[in-house]
Amino acid sequence: MKIGCPTEIKPQEFRVGLTPSAALEAVKNGHDVIVQSGAGIGAGFDDAAYEEAGATIIATAAEIFDAADMIVKVKEPQTGERKMLREGQLLFTYLHLAPDPEQTKDLIASGATCIAYETVTDRNGGLPLLAPMSEVAGRLAPQVGAWTLQKANGGRGVLMGGVPGVGPARVMVIGGGVVGTHAARIAAGMGADVTVLDRSLPRMRYLDDIYGGVFKTSYASAQNTIELAREADMIIGAVLIPGAAAPKLISRAQLSELKPGAVLVDVAIDQGGCFETSKATTHQDPVYEVDGIMHYCVANMPGAVARTSTIALGNATMPFMISLANKGWKKACADDEHLKAGLNVHAGKLTYAAVGEALKMDFISADEAISG
Repeated sequence: MKIGCPTEIKPQEFRVGLTPSAALEAVKNGHDVIVQSGAGIGAGFDDAAYEEAGATIIATAAEIFDAADMIVKVKEPQTGERKMLREGQLLFTYLHLAPDPEQTKDLIASGATCIAYETVTDRNGGLPLLAPMSEVAGRLAPQVGAWTLQKANGGRGVLMGGVPGVGPARVMVIGGGVVGTHAARIAAGMGADVTVLDRSLPRMRYLDDIYGGVFKTSYASAQNTIELAREADMIIGAVLIPGAAAPKLISRAQLSELKPGAVLVDVAIDQGGCFETSKATTHQDPVYEVDGIMHYCVANMPGAVARTSTIALGNATMPFMISLANKGWKKACADDEHLKAGLNVHAGKLTYAAVGEALKMDFISADEAISG
């Protein structure tokens, strides 16, 4: 199989879909690897590193899309990239289709087979290809939130850890999964007073057992959420429903109940955001204000630490990529129910129920796609 990796073109996206290590692994398995010139520069990998791994450097994205059987990326294909996809081609990347009807329609129209990192599962019910970036985004959230809290950036002017005689920032994390746990750990490490909200009692018991002396937990009822939000200096949205649009947990009307200059960091923005007033921003222009409340809603937060993120993502995606290349997508998905869960689009059909329900579009099952 010919595996192609184009340069990411989403604004301020410095990650790359294929590391030299993954390229070497693919070559050792008998596959051809083509990489767009400069694709790895933002993550610290020059063309020579890929050539040393046995890959061929190609000048343009158009040539990559034209020649490759499988396209490996990081972010969802942008409008121009979607036009270059073709029937029978395999796309392996993050997609986040539920809040993006235009991308979904374009991928369906392309006839390509599209497997989304974020819906691949594991035997423990986790999301192994989303987890590395969730860990990165979770750890970044208090860092960028602390910057936004500074008065010069529109925030309340509150220091995360406070100082002797002055209390620390109050940080509320909505969601106790991978993102929320890492966000809470870092925020607490910065000295903040942290509470994590979740609706899973077993998860809260686990967090209390492991981190009981580090941060607090609270049940995520509507009443608890708004009561804690009123006292918070920073609210980190870390709620995920796999493949589906994120629920809206704080409404526009409720912003008036928050402290002026409080900060909302929406890590769920890739799935549409979990605050009603959230809209995707970029690293270049990350923050905006609504009703006196600061919003940080960068849709590719891990791109800010591109080298760490690229290596972490590559470690997770490489075994699945090799399986797809060695077996072809049908056999690879038939043999691995967890990889099969990543199938979102095939041959002009939507194949993921949560996306179909979110966008009110017809869909078929992944099993139907494989047997078709």
